[in-house]
Amino acid sequence: MKIAVLGGSGFVGRVLTQKLLDAGHRVRIVSRGPLEQSSTCEVVVSDPYDPVQRRECVRGQDAVINLVGILQGDADSFHRVHAELAEGLAQACLEESVGTFLHMSALHADPQGASMYLRSKGIGAERVHALANENLRVVSFHPSVIFGTKDNFLNQFATLLRYSPGMMMLPGYKARFAPVYVGDVADAFVRALDDATMQPRISLCGPQDYSLQELVELTAQWSGHKRLIVPMPNIVARMVASMMQLLPNPPLSHDNLDSMRVDSVCTANDARQPTSLESVAPGYLGKH
Repeated sequence: MKIAVLGGSGFVGRVLTQKLLDAGHRVRIVSRGPLEQSSTCEVVVSDPYDPVQRRECVRGQDAVINLVGILQGDADSFHRVHAELAEGLAQACLEESVGTFLHMSALHADPQGASMYLRSKGIGAERVHALANENLRVVSFHPSVIFGTKDNFLNQFATLLRYSPGMMMLPGYKARFAPVYVGDVADAFVRALDDATMQPRISLCGPQDYSLQELVELTAQWSGHKRLIVPMPNIVARMVASMMQLLPNPPLSHDNLDSMRVDSVCTANDARQPTSLESVAPGYLGKH
């Protein structure tokens, strides 16, 4: 199959692109800025927010995969990226007779969600599924936090721990996650290309649930930066977030705290992905 991937240069995108190539697919990476040219896949510089360029970048493809997302921003930014772009891409697929649209959402994305992130992801998922018909199959994926060698979750905590003086205060310590391995997430996307019977909305969770405090304590152990992890009261966390979100690339914002009010874990009816945190994370966190 010929497959266009938006967000292909990101953490999940790099792993997914390689798996698509290994499976024999022809991959087009769509990027808004220049990327290093590849001998194994086509690289197209295009602005997917422009309707004309958006149609051009999906034209002639059998499937389009949307991995584009942000973790920080204001309400307009979240809506533009997670809702308007997603809907525009699905519409372009219809206009260009692309048969399959695979979309990255988030676990418990909900138009009425607790945060701008979850609300915009929820609106985006609803809009792309509303465009599904006999000519366009839409599948959305809803992962918990994704871990892997280049992740920006456990690696970020390992870095913070490294420079913490004996202890680290932790906001959102009660929040619960079901970390899912990036390779398992990529495998789910690849399977969806061939399996027309797959459910249209797929939750993706790893085999075990953890509190954020437990995850940071494991990160401290595996990275060799053992520290005392001190729970940060919510009122203090929001004060810290008020200062941090003024930074260009803030590690914490009010919206992050709002997202963590909803536990990012699967229901009892959701299938779990096989790869455990313990089988992968110590190997790459040990390099910090």
